Amino acid sequence: MFSQPIYIATILLVILAIGELVSIWSKARIPSLLVILIGYLLLNWAGFFPQGVVSSSALSAFGALMVAPLIVHMGTLIPLKLIRSQYKAILISLFGSLIATGLILLIVTPFYGYPTAVAGSSPVVGGIISYLITATKLQEMNLAHLITIPAVILGIHSLVGMPLATNLLRRYALKLQKQGAFENKTPSSSNVNIKEANVKTFLPKRFHTAPILLLFLFIMGSLSIYLGNVTGLSYSIWALLLGVIGHLVGLFPSRILDKASTSGIAMIGLIIVVMTSMESITVDAVVSSIIPVLFIIAVGVVGVMIGGFLGSKLFKWDPLKGLPVALTALFGFPGDYIICEEVSRSVGRDENERQAILDEILTPMLVGGFTTVTTASVLIASVLIKTL
Repeated sequence: MFSQPIYIATILLVILAIGELVSIWSKARIPSLLVILIGYLLLNWAGFFPQGVVSSSALSAFGALMVAPLIVHMGTLIPLKLIRSQYKAILISLFGSLIATGLILLIVTPFYGYPTAVAGSSPVVGGIISYLITATKLQEMNLAHLITIPAVILGIHSLVGMPLATNLLRRYALKLQKQGAFENKTPSSSNVNIKEANVKTFLPKRFHTAPILLLFLFIMGSLSIYLGNVTGLSYSIWALLLGVIGHLVGLFPSRILDKASTSGIAMIGLIIVVMTSMESITVDAVVSSIIPVLFIIAVGVVGVMIGGFLGSKLFKWDPLKGLPVALTALFGFPGDYIICEEVSRSVGRDENERQAILDEILTPMLVGGFTTVTTASVLIASVLIKTL
């Protein structure tokens, strides 16, 4: 009955809409992505979706197609000068990841053994790539029984990090709002957009139509994947760099997906990709590994928080801002982007204030997420797995 693409798409959009409603109702205290992932897991475990039908759906395929172009789009949100100014966000996020990894190896090893600690450490502060590195090596070393550990961690660690980051960021935005930091501030004077008016684009504005702008995005997305295959460096890093550089030299405008009127459907597709990445997580897998998984996640979260707090104090950042940046290690992109949008939407009293809040929190969160999930976690996984 539910195998028709239109039925699957409708059901998935219902889950997304419920997540949005809960987020709006709770003023972003409960992240929409958290509600979406839990709802999908429960429906999947209840047998509501036939095996593989969601991952093979049109929306899932579209979301997978849009990952590289969407990361290029994210690069157009952040001028290169602003990225250089975010060295504190980079270092704070690294503090969190390294201390979390060290604590997991130190505390988990005596209870469950060094291989289990290694299997769980990099996915706690990473994403799919670090999971794949770990899982592949575990299979090569005849430790396939441990693969459930990183798989379950990959599926549920974001459910811990997102609420923490959302509530901390919300408190930070409310604190700045109370101090009057957003009064008389317009989007044109805020951080992310500060250079937009002065950047001349390669194409005249009359050519900023959806097909042309999407063509540029897909060319850059394709190039990032090619460069990733050739160099071995994650395509997401190349996509971000191409977006930043392309905007810097005027190849395309900032917020290119917004100008192509495609950002909304692209984000929906990407969220569905995140949902389907949890499709292989079964009830039995969760039950059999839940105690070591929860222990590893708890130690990892404490480590990230300690590192984020120490880094914030060291670089004289408000911990309400620094801790969420460190916590991006637990969810990365697109969770960091979605959380920033939710916080700005719920706290801002008008459109200008919402944009000012977004500009204040988006860049460090994105930089932190790409530093940890895209780069640091891959290096951590590559190094640790060789010690087994």
